Amino acid sequence: MDFELTTDQRELQKAAIEFARGMQQGIRERDAAASFSRELWRKCADFGVQGLPVPEDYGGSGLDAISTAAVMEGLGYGGLDQGLLFSINAHLWTNSIPLLRYGSEEQKRRYLPGLCDGSLIGANGASEPDAGSDVFSMRTRARKSDDGYILSGAKTWVTNAPVADVFTVYATLDPGLGTMGICAFVIDKGTAGLQVGQKMDKMGLRTSPMAELAFDDCAIPATALLGREGRGAEVFNCSMAWERSCILAACLGTMQRQLERCLEHARTRRQFGQPIGKFQSVANRLVDMKLRLDTSRLMIYRVAWLLSQNRSADLDAAMTKLHVSEAFIASSLDAVQIHGATGYMAEVGLERELRDAIGSTLYSGTSEIQRNIIARGLRL
Repeated sequence: MDFELTTDQRELQKAAIEFARGMQQGIRERDAAASFSRELWRKCADFGVQGLPVPEDYGGSGLDAISTAAVMEGLGYGGLDQGLLFSINAHLWTNSIPLLRYGSEEQKRRYLPGLCDGSLIGANGASEPDAGSDVFSMRTRARKSDDGYILSGAKTWVTNAPVADVFTVYATLDPGLGTMGICAFVIDKGTAGLQVGQKMDKMGLRTSPMAELAFDDCAIPATALLGREGRGAEVFNCSMAWERSCILAACLGTMQRQLERCLEHARTRRQFGQPIGKFQSVANRLVDMKLRLDTSRLMIYRVAWLLSQNRSADLDAAMTKLHVSEAFIASSLDAVQIHGATGYMAEVGLERELRDAIGSTLYSGTSEIQRNIIARGLRL
């Protein structure tokens, strides 16, 4: 088994690092203001980020999952705006991938080029106030009409909602049908009956905007249906498999940067007449950071390999999401602790990375949900 990236993949990753380093300016101000930058979004699109896994026929680069993960890791290493990367990941895995896998040719031609070139921003409406972890108990209804469907209900915690141009939304024909009643729809901004709420204020990932959606007898045509009627759960699960597999690839880059920064600090910061790295309590934290980084990298690239082989990745994606998210938080905490009072200061940036890391055990399914998925995979 070859654990090395190919020469082309290394070159892609190197280019991503250099590109991301050019977008570091102003992150403190954007984070404090919870400001989303459409300018940086378009720059990422010009570089090709939003089209990484999308075939060239639809405006993308057609990269496999491993190459995509390599680019995302590079962006996380060279860049500081985890919120922007989170928004791009949400856009990719919950909009572009479902359209690519389940969309009609008309839907693909209509939406994918814009989702790739930055002219369209996607958002995903699945979670509800009473259907977060238990997402398929959703109450948003889809009633059939003469020429399509009428949606009624609400969605919450919708990443990119305040700036989105297109929404992938899930609703049920009949709650009594369970998962077999779920349908997926693609809905344009400005559709009558679709309302976007006020932007939510978050602890971390503050440059990634979030809001609620409300559907008040929102009439949509039959052509808005994504995939087959009653097969929305399949669309959602496909989306989550990709998201859980790839959304934390950028965090690998951040963890690598944190480790390098902490090693440099431990070698140069002196206390009691010696570098602090000579103290076992500090050295042990650095060892743990290295172990978390390397195990996380192996898991992410393994699940990316499964996706590139079109093999089932549900169990591996859940294990990867669980391990990497908890490793990211632990290493972010260690980075702050190793730097002491300096690490607690906003200007250093480690406290922002810690705030951003906290969300990783919540989005794309909480750690508890990942453990449930893994347990089912073990037939427990």
